[in-house]
Amino acid sequence: MILFSWHTFWPILSAVLYAMNFCIAIYASVAMILRRQNPVKTLSWIAVMVLLPYLGILLYFTFGQNFRKKKLFSRKGLADIKVRKDLCADQSLELDSAPEFLTGDMKPFKKLIYQNLKNSYSLVDFNNDIEFYYNGRDALNAMYASIQGAENHIHLQTYILENDRIGNKFISLLMEKAKSGVEVRLMYDDVGSPKISRKLRRQMENAGIEVMVFSPVHLFMPMSKINYRNHRKILVVDGDTGFLGGVNIADRYYYGMNGGLWHDTQVKITGESVFSLQASFMLDRYFVVQHKMFLSRRYFPHIKVGKKVLSGKNSNVYSQIISSGPDSDWAGIMQCYFTAITSATDHIYIVTPYFTPNETILDAIKVAALGRIDVRLMIPYKGDSQMAHYCTRSYITELLEAGVKVYLFKDGFNHSKVISVDSKMAIIGSANMDERSFEHNFEIMSVMYDRGCASSVEARFVRDISLCEEVSLDSWKKRSKVQKVKESFFRLLSPLI
Repeated sequence: MILFSWHTFWPILSAVLYAMNFCIAIYASVAMILRRQNPVKTLSWIAVMVLLPYLGILLYFTFGQNFRKKKLFSRKGLADIKVRKDLCADQSLELDSAPEFLTGDMKPFKKLIYQNLKNSYSLVDFNNDIEFYYNGRDALNAMYASIQGAENHIHLQTYILENDRIGNKFISLLMEKAKSGVEVRLMYDDVGSPKISRKLRRQMENAGIEVMVFSPVHLFMPMSKINYRNHRKILVVDGDTGFLGGVNIADRYYYGMNGGLWHDTQVKITGESVFSLQASFMLDRYFVVQHKMFLSRRYFPHIKVGKKVLSGKNSNVYSQIISSGPDSDWAGIMQCYFTAITSATDHIYIVTPYFTPNETILDAIKVAALGRIDVRLMIPYKGDSQMAHYCTRSYITELLEAGVKVYLFKDGFNHSKVISVDSKMAIIGSANMDERSFEHNFEIMSVMYDRGCASSVEARFVRDISLCEEVSLDSWKKRSKVQKVKESFFRLLSPLI
């Protein structure tokens, strides 16, 4: 009779588990090497798997895979994508045959326009009017007013929808509009909106709202998919008015945090770019519900553009809507940032709440500053995430040494995602200047080739400098050793987050 002995069983089990971990780590490492991805990122993941047995493997399969390469989120075969490809190819030919079109504010960005047509299938749109909102309260009030005026349909997409005062205020209005006969579709990300209960969701559905939860997290969900979230913020009302930017729907976006207002940048668009926002929403809806896309004229009404010259400050604006994510063939937003930065001849203003760029964007910024371009970066004085906060600060020294002017925003929290170049072009949307926005999240941005828009953004930047502390290299080098250690530690994690 053989008696069970834990003392003999545990060493055997431990050896077997360690051997399995080692084999999986070798397999994953070889797979990463064969994919020829960023060597720094590859080595970082190999180190994590070696130094953190078992946990390292779990972290890799959750956060370390690149689904853009694997085409796990595939949009091939959708008729809408083929139409957009054909339209972009036609527009490229039109621009070749009519170069006079690329004049004025668009001329310096010819390369960027062609690039966006090719890698993101982003048409050059003409817009009658663009309005800017520079804090969450104003943006949410404008969005609420547009929803109140809806007569046909409302398409709202957000990363964060909280079950709080502002969240419930919007939910109540959406249910009211649905009951009145307006088609209402609401999409939110499951990781970003964990407090939306099944009970609340059923209440919305019973009121007539089509509620869509992007990539729901559940026990049997592949761990790797949890890392890929929909970070887009889009509102389309009746197919002729659209919003995008950084504003989610929650109390802190309306009432503020860190002792001040929630500063953000949101745009309201009237014109052809609303078609692109609508198409993005419909495509994400297709991923969630797996139904064919709605291409009816009622969702894409004919907006008369180019027929009327408005007197508004930001009227008659040419722009491109850039969508990027694990479903796209290229890292379109990252490439757009790179080309915009390298095209500057005078100045670049950047506002971002999280600054953990890849080497491509970091080098572009430093090279621009070294070339005597006036590069200014505005980041929060206090972050809402310790990891992101210290990781962002780890880049300040090398930026200052290259000649970048760094400002720490102190009046609450600045969540804006903005780049402006030479007072001629501005980029605004949902994407932060970090690896997650470039590679993992579904994001959307508007590139506006217009002096009025760029001047508006830059005037706000200059105004907000008074609410900032400018960082000097001498004073920054004197910060505490504890802070330096935290920055160095979290910087090691930057390729992995």
